[in-house]
Amino acid sequence: MSTVSFAPTVEKENTILTQECVTFLVKLFENFNNERLELLEKRKFFQKALDEGALPSFLKETEHIRNSKWTVAPIPKKLQNRTIEITGPVDRKMIINALNSDADGFMADFEDATAPSWDNLINGQINLRDAINNTISVIHRETGKPVTLKADFRKLATLNVRPRGLHLNEAHFIVNGQEMSGSLFDFGTYFFTNARKLAEMECGPYFYLPKLESHEEARWWNKVFEFSQKYVGLPVGTIRATVLVETILLAFRMDEVLYELRQHSAGLNCGRWDYIFSFIKKLHRTTVLPDKTLVTMKTPFMEAYVKLLVETCHKRGIHAMGGMAAQIPVRGNDELNKKNMEAVYQDKLGEAQKGMDGTWVAHPGLIPIARKAFETVKPANKPNQIEVQKDYKVTQFDLLEVPSGPITLECVKDNVITCLQYLDNWLKGLGAVAINNKMEDAATAEISRTQLWNWINHRYIKAEVVQELIEKEPSVGETAKKIMKDIVLCKDLTDFMILEAYPYLKSSTKITPKL
Repeated sequence: MSTVSFAPTVEKENTILTQECVTFLVKLFENFNNERLELLEKRKFFQKALDEGALPSFLKETEHIRNSKWTVAPIPKKLQNRTIEITGPVDRKMIINALNSDADGFMADFEDATAPSWDNLINGQINLRDAINNTISVIHRETGKPVTLKADFRKLATLNVRPRGLHLNEAHFIVNGQEMSGSLFDFGTYFFTNARKLAEMECGPYFYLPKLESHEEARWWNKVFEFSQKYVGLPVGTIRATVLVETILLAFRMDEVLYELRQHSAGLNCGRWDYIFSFIKKLHRTTVLPDKTLVTMKTPFMEAYVKLLVETCHKRGIHAMGGMAAQIPVRGNDELNKKNMEAVYQDKLGEAQKGMDGTWVAHPGLIPIARKAFETVKPANKPNQIEVQKDYKVTQFDLLEVPSGPITLECVKDNVITCLQYLDNWLKGLGAVAINNKMEDAATAEISRTQLWNWINHRYIKAEVVQELIEKEPSVGETAKKIMKDIVLCKDLTDFMILEAYPYLKSSTKITPKL
């Protein structure tokens, strides 16, 4: 008999973690956790090869997949039009605003935009359940009146959910003495609670899959999907998932990922900020990028990545989704706001011109701007650009071309402030933070962190300079400073910032019921 322990800190917890749901989570853990751990070990093997001078490349053994003709399963009606998707954390107000917005879809994020405290996770699951059942509301702080969904759930922005990546555990949910996988916990709780209802409404369940590094990891997710659908009695293919291509290794495995998920695929997404972070992290022995402001979607290796993603998706009959522009609306400064909005428009126009079928925004105020950019390019009366076939002929060299440019003290200071302020807010439970008129999440903070480490270790800047900047920053707490010094001034590059910060966030309260 399995034992499970979890932290009883949320009033409505038992309405989500019912006995039946917990049993399902344990089944997922027992069937898939060992393979997950093996896949994480494989990541270390590939990193060792890169550290020894190997370069990411297209696999010879999967050449037949890339060169053969096949397509993914037909796209569900609800996912045909994904021109604008808004993204954000799983708090109640965000969910209502996003679903009520004029976006075509909403990506509710348990990963980079949510600090994984137990309260945030459980309340996030409750919020999504209530939204799907049209029982969600919040009290408007000025009027004191309830704010609810403006229409039936089926008529609102299409809901996608992003669970945490394979590398993250859930320390508040223990199965037989082992921490639960964060991926399996987020996916499993949401799926078991809502899948039948969503399928009945022909609204999903739909997911985004983050941080994958290989097509074997996509195969793992496909097996999780098949098991889960069978468990609750849904047909294979009911689940659809969009994979975020946000690691440099996965850029060379796009065809293979779509093939592994071909019954469940909803396409690929350009997770641009994590992709830059991965480029630095994976190639840190030989590669140094200039100031982050100089690494844009027009930088050759980023442009090549976008082109390959569009070409691959359209060849397989599925969506190619764009990423997130950093700018957000600015209040009280018309000139800066106009500059930011023009930057967003040009960014989205560039995505549309390259063939993207849709894009992401972080704020409702950006939806009209992004839509205007796409409608300028998208064929009239078409929900997407999938029929637009591109022949970009992207090479290994194109994907690995390192841009030149300066490393400035101004960017060093900005990286320190961004990373410190994000960490400080994350420890308070916030996963998405507006800093200097830009929306920062774990991915953008990771760019700042890895750039600093990389520049120190390649002797472009002195560790003492960074340490002094960290210690002198007045606006953050000592815990954030300690974590940042641990991950920036260390000898070996740590894999993920959040893994180092997580012990400071987790609760120590546990109970141990028996199944």
